[in-house]
Amino acid sequence: MNPAPVSRIDHIAVTAPSLALGAAWLEQVLGVAPQPGGEHPLMGTHNVLLRLGDDIYLEVIAADPRAAAPARPRWFGLDALEPASPPRVRNWIARTTDITAVLAAAGEKLGTVTEMQRGDLRWLITIPDDGKPLMGGTAPALIEWQTGPHPASRLPDQGVRLQALELFHPRPHRLMALLEAIGMQGPVRVRRSLQGQGSSLVAHVATPHGPRSLSIAS
Repeated sequence: MNPAPVSRIDHIAVTAPSLALGAAWLEQVLGVAPQPGGEHPLMGTHNVLLRLGDDIYLEVIAADPRAAAPARPRWFGLDALEPASPPRVRNWIARTTDITAVLAAAGEKLGTVTEMQRGDLRWLITIPDDGKPLMGGTAPALIEWQTGPHPASRLPDQGVRLQALELFHPRPHRLMALLEAIGMQGPVRVRRSLQGQGSSLVAHVATPHGPRSLSIAS
């Protein structure tokens, strides 16, 4: 008998029309500055990073103006952003040690497993063919790291910790079924969206300056 799937929060993706804008917003809200990340040549994107624990982090990601346009849609819906689009918590990524098995158990089309690399880091990740996060970003992308140690351990500890990730969706039972199918463990809370509103994500974090919440810049 195959073991039951197990998944955990790996990282949270904040999108922005430019990396500078997203990093400035994050520092304004949390009172700490993200650290340099790197480039993703396959996607034409780059990022900055903030440690949220021993094996969890947050990334601000944006299209890289210095990179060649990718041959496919960029991930996290970045191609749809306008220059005036506000930074927002756009998607989250769940870690597993067997991405193929967890994807098969999910019961949702989370995307195509794609090989990625940034510097000496290598991983497998699910990416929808159109680049748009599933279920408004409340359904996680799946990731399987192929190198160690975890990227969060390379980042300085600035005293920021994820307390909870709230997922708001008009059909919460569908989302809850997905999370149960992939064996999600950790502080993930599913809520029903308010009537007339779509999907959204809110990350609650503890900082040296007190509790803060991240969702979308106002």
